Amino acid sequence: MSNFKDSELALAGFLLQIKAIKINVVHPFTWASGLKSPIYCDNRVTLSHPMIRTFIRQEFVNSILEKFEKPEIIVGVATGGIAQGALVAEALGLPFAYVRPEAKTHGLGNKIEGIVEDGQSAIVIEDLISTGGSSLKAVEALREKGVIVKGLTAIFTYGLPIADEKFKKANCHLQTLTNFDALLFKASEANYIAKSDMESLMRWQMDPQAWGAKRENF
Repeated sequence: MSNFKDSELALAGFLLQIKAIKINVVHPFTWASGLKSPIYCDNRVTLSHPMIRTFIRQEFVNSILEKFEKPEIIVGVATGGIAQGALVAEALGLPFAYVRPEAKTHGLGNKIEGIVEDGQSAIVIEDLISTGGSSLKAVEALREKGVIVKGLTAIFTYGLPIADEKFKKANCHLQTLTNFDALLFKASEANYIAKSDMESLMRWQMDPQAWGAKRENF
């Protein structure tokens, strides 16, 4: 028995099945933030699998209605949250908008695409939470427009302490459909990851900076 919800484990299994999760302890990935990581999650792959795409959309809907209650608008974070957010907005019969990382340097110079209104309640949709920086920039942009952000929900989180701290500091509730710990549990259950790699992954999650520094010194 585990402490994870069936849906968390099911989704973790889907991500492993379609190889949305890549693991390489010997030759780690480099994130946009510069962090070295033995794991990389590409949730865009889920869009190519109709059954999994529908499962994720419905889990988003269930999570939003259970944890936040129905908002007035769904907002995606570019680029990974755009397609997911549009699917969720369609399912809930709600307006949709999305937030760019930076304002456009041409045309109307928009950072927020779509119509958002002062006082409007919103749920923000992401595909992935790593350090949390880009997600919270989107939340900040919406708040500057007077939007009431009820929370942010994502498919997966690496569960890094730095992300948890940032969301708490920003007073933004984070809800994810599955997570790093559920993934490791599912991967262990299916013998997907070697025991030595599992230990390395857990050390990385506790302190990514220290883990990455050791790899650079090899």
